[in-house]
Parts: sequence; structure tokens; C-alpha cells
Amino acid sequence: MPLSAADVVAQLSSLIGANAVIGEPGKMGNYLNEPRKRFHMGAAAIALPGSVEEVQSIVRWANDTGIGIIPQGGNTGLVGAQVPLRGDEVVVSLAKLDRIRSVDVAAGTMTAEAGVILENAHKAAEAEGTIFPLWLGSQGSARIGGLLSSNAGGVNVLAFGNARELTMGVEAVMADGRLYRGLNSLKKDNTGYDLKDLLVGAEGTLGIITAATLKIFPKPEDYETTIVNIAGPEAALTLFQLLRERTGSRLNAFEIIPHLGLEMQLRQGMLDRDPTAGPSPWYALIEVSRMKGGVPGSLQAAIEAAFAEGLIDNAVFAESLGDRTRMWAFREQMSEVQSKEGASIKHDVSVPIAAVPQLIAEGTVAAERLVPGIRAVPFGHMGDGNIHFNFSQPVGADAKAFMAAHDEQMHEAIYEIVLRLGGSVSAEHGIGQLKRELLRQVKDPVALDMMRAIKTALDPKGILNPGKMLG
Repeated sequence: MPLSAADVVAQLSSLIGANAVIGEPGKMGNYLNEPRKRFHMGAAAIALPGSVEEVQSIVRWANDTGIGIIPQGGNTGLVGAQVPLRGDEVVVSLAKLDRIRSVDVAAGTMTAEAGVILENAHKAAEAEGTIFPLWLGSQGSARIGGLLSSNAGGVNVLAFGNARELTMGVEAVMADGRLYRGLNSLKKDNTGYDLKDLLVGAEGTLGIITAATLKIFPKPEDYETTIVNIAGPEAALTLFQLLRERTGSRLNAFEIIPHLGLEMQLRQGMLDRDPTAGPSPWYALIEVSRMKGGVPGSLQAAIEAAFAEGLIDNAVFAESLGDRTRMWAFREQMSEVQSKEGASIKHDVSVPIAAVPQLIAEGTVAAERLVPGIRAVPFGHMGDGNIHFNFSQPVGADAKAFMAAHDEQMHEAIYEIVLRLGGSVSAEHGIGQLKRELLRQVKDPVALDMMRAIKTALDPKGILNPGKMLG
């Protein structure tokens, strides 16, 4: 017979202590209310294990009882992977596993537990004169386990790669409660399947990551940061190619933002002043790192060359930390400001870099054809082809009516273009429960069969994040 919620709480309490279990629905809100408020299911209980051994105990119990468990980090995910789907699952928060186990500067590695907040990982690396370059807007609350489980991206993917590329090894609790001890710090280990790559990006469906060995890098002596005025994505693509030729691997970020994004932030009072050099249809935020002994001015020289070729018509450089902070706030607040402007239909997509201008042009036309007055707000990681192609409601429209009438048809229109251009319908946010039906429609059938076979082999009872990703 299925366990009642009271039984679940009682049995979990006997395993990890009553103080580590939340059974009252009124106290579960922080663990159930995900950022976009799209999913609204309850849970049988919230478990907060304080050690890897306690995570193992919970998983063994779940495997024996058939109770579904949902691993959760900072609850910042945007596709609902970290919150309940059915209402009878147990959310297992890894927040208490928050130790930095070691930092090895010589090896270029840091071992951090799953509950370490990203910002604290940054501080631990910087205390040793290094950096951990995974950088995104939710770094004050996102946790390492969730970031790895969703293969998070961020603004430094161009130079350093996404979460998978920054991970050398993981420790994880498997579905039967056994511990996979894969905290490898070797750059070369050719002894079979790379199992960490199964777990990173699996959204907790194959195992619960409890710790990871992460790559760290020497801290740059300084950064050169600029916002340039550009005519549009075509010019941005040419400018990006010029900068790659002149700055190489020192080019950390190349982000594009439409003028509408600046208008919105100034109107909503989110910027204390305009960080750009003046009005422009589009802007590119560009950053280059300078290592110790490096010669300053490489970005300025490249921008001067771009001026000479007519790719840009104005630019402003950060002359202080305050300037750099303001420039990055302009980029990082793009999602938040759209919420303040009403309803927004969002797409996290990627295409080959050369196809970004075509994606934006065709997507904007398609959206305006469907909804006259809609406001296209495409922005993001031009340097790696990942565009957050969002659409804000027409001014004065009713938010609920806008979403009800146009959400599905807008997705269909944009995804058709993305797939035709050889792109992906989920660039960095994952699948979760939001895109699981879409995944079945667009993923190669052989790939889906392989994924299902792996899931069945590693989690035969289906207790790990049930229903997510593969359904």
C-alpha cells in the first residue's frame, strides 16, 4: 500500500532526525515555489540531509518504498526540474552539504559539495588567487549540485565552457543508495566510459550529485570591458569574428542586447544611469581578460579596428569597477525587467553562431505577424549561439489573455525556425517538466531510446526525479 504523507514524514524523521524533515505544507513554500511560478504541486515532505551518508539513507529508503525523490539545489531552475510534478514526491534539499572540501591551485581544481552556493565557490577560489568561471545572474542562490545537474551555462561559456566542461569528476548517490566515488582530478584518464558526463546535465534523473571536482583558473590581473553601438546582429557577427582574431582566448564574453532592453530598464528605474555611449538599435557588451604581465589595451585596439571597418559607431569603456558593475547589471537584469513590463513568452535556444542574425530576423517577423504590437526582446550569448529569444506583451495588453492566446503558437513558430537552422530548443536551462513533451517531438528517436535505456539501467524503479526529462 502507498505510504501516507504522515508515514513518509515519520520514516524520514527516523532516518535523519525530525528537525531535518518538513512535513507541514505551510512550511514548504521555499522549496516548491520555483522562479517562474509555472508549477504548483505540493510534496509529501521536504528532507534536508546533513551528510552524504544521510542522502544515501534517504535514497535506499526511497528505493525500497518506491517513493519518488526530487534532488534540489538553490531552486533557481527555470524548467521545473527541481520541484514536484505529481505531489507525492519527497524533495531532497542538498543545502546543508555546503563545504568546500579542498582547493588545489597546482592542479587547478576545487572540490565542492553540492550545496555550495555559486558565489561562495567564487570566493573560495579567489581567496587562493584563482577563479571558478561559471558566472550567471542567480549566483547568489544557485548551488553547485543544481548547476551541474542542469549543465548551466552563463556569460563565460565562450572562454571556459559550460558546467560540464568545468567538471572533472563527481561524487553521486545512485538509485540503490550506493556512492559513486568519481572525484577525479586527472586531466588524462582513459579507462572506459566517462560516467561523470552522464550525471552532469541529467537533472537528477540518474543519480544525486553530492560533490564535484571543478576546474579553477589563474585570476586575471584586470578586465577590459566595453559596450559598443552596433546596427544589428549581422554587424555583431562580423565584430565577433574580428575580436576572436585579435584577442583569441582572452575574449571572455560577447553579449548582445537590443535598445528596447535599455529603454525598459531605464523606465523601471533599474539603472542609475545609461551605461552606453548613446542611443543605438543594438548594443554589444564585450569583455577581455588580461593576465599578469599582459599588455593593457588589446580590447581598445580591436575596437579601434572595428571603428575603421565601420562595424561600430560609438563605444564606452569601463574606467572603474563601478562602470563594469553597471555594464554587467544592464545585461543581467534583462530577464527581470521583462517581468516588470508584463507577461513575457520566453525561449532559451541556440543555433550555429553564423545563424544568429537569421534566427533573430525571422523570429521577430514571425512573432509580429502572430501578434501585432508584440515586443521582441532577443538578447544573450552571441559568442556561443545561445539567444534568450523573449517576447513581451504589447503595451496595455492583458497579461493572462496574452499568454493564454499566444504562448503555444509563439513556441511553435520560434522552435520551427530554430530546428530548421540546426539549433537546439534548450540551450542552457534544460528540459525538466516544462519541455519534456517537446523533447519527445524533436529529439532523434535513437538518442531517446539510448537515454531511456540508461535511465532504466541506473534507476530501474524510477525513483529519481520521476517524470522529468523523459516523462
